[in-house]
Amino acid sequence: MVVSFRTAVLLLTLLLPKASLSASPCKPSGYLKSESDENCDQSNGADCCEAGKSYPQYKNSPQVTDHTPAILTLNCFEEDCDGGGASACDDKFHSDDDFIVALSTGWYNNKRRCGKKIKITAENGKSVLAKVVDECDSLHGCDKDHDNQPPCRCNVVDASKAVWEELGLNTDDGEANITWSDVGEENSSWSDA
Repeated sequence: MVVSFRTAVLLLTLLLPKASLSASPCKPSGYLKSESDENCDQSNGADCCEAGKSYPQYKNSPQVTDHTPAILTLNCFEEDCDGGGASACDDKFHSDDDFIVALSTGWYNNKRRCGKKIKITAENGKSVLAKVVDECDSLHGCDKDHDNQPPCRCNVVDASKAVWEELGLNTDDGEANITWSDVGEENSSWSDA
C-alpha cells in the first residue's frame, strides 16, 4: 500500500500524544530581569517574580486561526484584585460575572481586538463567547503595576471566573488547554455599556 506524504503526516499527528500547551510556541523577543520579589498577591495562584531572575518577553503571539491553541488562565477584572489596575481597553473595572478576557500582547494587537468577541472552546467540547477588555502584558512585569508578576506568556487567554464556569472548568486548576477564534464583526463592536 502506498501512502502519500500528506496522509503520513496526518496519521502521525493523530497517533502522537498531544503536547502540553504550557511550552511556549513563541520565541522570546527579549528578557526582563526582576529587581524585586515583593508585594505579589498569590491568592489566585499567581507566579511571582524572583529578584535577579530573567523572564521572557514576547512581542508576538501565534497566528490566529479558526482553532487557535492557547492556555486559559484565571483573571480577576474587579477592583482590588491581584494583577493591578483597570482594563486596558476602557480604563474600567469589570464584573467577574461577565464573559470577558484579556489576551496576550500579540493577540491584543494594540487594542485592535478591544470590545470584540472571541469564541473559546474547552477540551470538553463546551464553548463560550467572551468580550476582549484587557491585555495580558507579554512585555512588561515584575513591578507594582503588574502586581510583581512576570510578563504574560505569548499564548494566553486570561479569563473571568464566569468564562471558566460556563466552560465547566475548575478554577482551582489555574490553567486549561483551549482553542479560540475571532467572531464575526457583526457581533463584535465595542460598547461602553
